[in-house]
Amino acid sequence: MRTEATKRVAHVFSLFDANGNGILEADDFDLMAGNVVEAAPDSDEAAKDAMRAAFRQYWTTLVTELDTNDDGKVSYEEYVACVLSPERFDTTIGVFAEALAALGDPDGDGLIERPRFVALMRAIGFQPANIDALFEAFDPSDDRIQVATWVAGIKDFYAPDKAGIPGDLLV
Repeated sequence: MRTEATKRVAHVFSLFDANGNGILEADDFDLMAGNVVEAAPDSDEAAKDAMRAAFRQYWTTLVTELDTNDDGKVSYEEYVACVLSPERFDTTIGVFAEALAALGDPDGDGLIERPRFVALMRAIGFQPANIDALFEAFDPSDDRIQVATWVAGIKDFYAPDKAGIPGDLLV
């Protein structure tokens, strides 16, 4: 596992830990889903529902795979063990990536405009300077990026063997 991957998931853990108590709970994912959906007012209800479902699947995968004492909570150590294990988490990340990118493409043209990208990434909790750096790393054309580029970037972000990727700019 690469150091860069560990840093990426540590950062995401801190973003998902909405109440800052050092553990992840279902409420953290419900809150995050609400924030992200709210940041996409132009998206249709199907895309919003898919995003909510992707956050629920993300949480369900974590709690199912890791919550051995059935307390409904996931610690940082448990989180890292799951999200950096492709065999346990790739499908969930794929669903999440597709839903987030679709939310950013309300007109279905396969392109995500910078303002939508920024709004969604800020809703997750990433910092503006890091968001801008990431967008630029995705090689925009006319201030837009391809949906497929963002999906691939999200998947790479969770890959334990990746380094020097655009997602590293978020940490």
